[in-house]
Amino acid sequence: MSQVSLPQSLYPDLPLTALAPMQDVTNLWFMKILAHYGSPDYFFTEYFRVRDDSRLNPKILASITENDTGRPVFAQMIGESIPDLVRTTQELCQYNIAGIDLNMGCPAPRVYRKNVGGGLLREPEKVDRILGELRSAVSDRPLTVKMRVGFDNTDTFEEILDIINRHNIDLLSLHGRTVKDRYHGEVKYDLIAQAVKKANCPVLANGNIDSAATASEVLSQTGAAGVMLGRWAIANPWIFNQIRQVLLSEPISLVPLVEVREYIDRLRQTPEAVKTPLKARAGHLKMYLNYIALLVDTNGNFLRTMRKTKTELELLKLCDSVLLNDKNLALAPYSSRKLGVMSYELRVRSYELRVRSYELGVRNFNVHCSLITALCSMFTVR
Repeated sequence: MSQVSLPQSLYPDLPLTALAPMQDVTNLWFMKILAHYGSPDYFFTEYFRVRDDSRLNPKILASITENDTGRPVFAQMIGESIPDLVRTTQELCQYNIAGIDLNMGCPAPRVYRKNVGGGLLREPEKVDRILGELRSAVSDRPLTVKMRVGFDNTDTFEEILDIINRHNIDLLSLHGRTVKDRYHGEVKYDLIAQAVKKANCPVLANGNIDSAATASEVLSQTGAAGVMLGRWAIANPWIFNQIRQVLLSEPISLVPLVEVREYIDRLRQTPEAVKTPLKARAGHLKMYLNYIALLVDTNGNFLRTMRKTKTELELLKLCDSVLLNDKNLALAPYSSRKLGVMSYELRVRSYELRVRSYELGVRNFNVHCSLITALCSMFTVR
């Protein structure tokens, strides 16, 4: 089956820009906020989990059905069951989506251990079967893939690219790290450049594109058709407009910190944020501020103090004291900040491990209870 044309971009003469799908972040409300400050060419939804009993998640579906940003929205799926992926594709194609995107890059251990997301990269034969069936199911709109350069190494990279070509994938979003790299280590832009040469479809470069200047450098280095940004669009929702300004050789518009304070208010006033329990609202905002803070001050005081706040009121007072002045948001993150983000991500990973350990403990407890119940039943019968 031949390839399908991609939706019209905002500026046809410029490289493409796209917002990377981020679970629990890139919902309808975040897309609306980004549109206020400067939309990318394409949006991608959070992933729809696909299994034998799955149904379309209404909250994720709202980012398609209630989306008034004016920009195309691709529906992303994650799963491994071919019949259920085909079924979900057919269901999604009943809505106004720009295309179907298959997640083959999610690096979360709880995801890839189920052999979905980045876990699929360990099985090129299965990827071949999945894409073959999806290509047959999607004929009137683009079929796209988001992936990484490998699972724990790049041994299957060329083979996966051959599969991408075999099934006439319409757009490839490629993160230049392996699944096991997660978000650490150098991005292998040379492999993205290799994919650009080999793939028969446009390639979006993804991975650590933290500023408009970096986007321009990556485009030049890789020859990619565009860039896809995730975390740094959280830090700087003006970044897509800034990228276009750099590509047009225009001066970059500086963003006053006062406008950043307004952005924070928009984040905390979304319907989803308002529904968050009062005690959890500070934590909800910190999810965004951990990135925003990297562009705010050079010494990291805002980042460190922000993390110590306990309540939303305390957090907002801190934001007022730091942001209500005549300074501007940095155009690129301060290098000292990256250590702070890594520290935060390590703490999150430690928390995930503790939760997993707790869940295993509960499971063991339940097993012991079942054994005791069975033994008691045996003695009762006798």
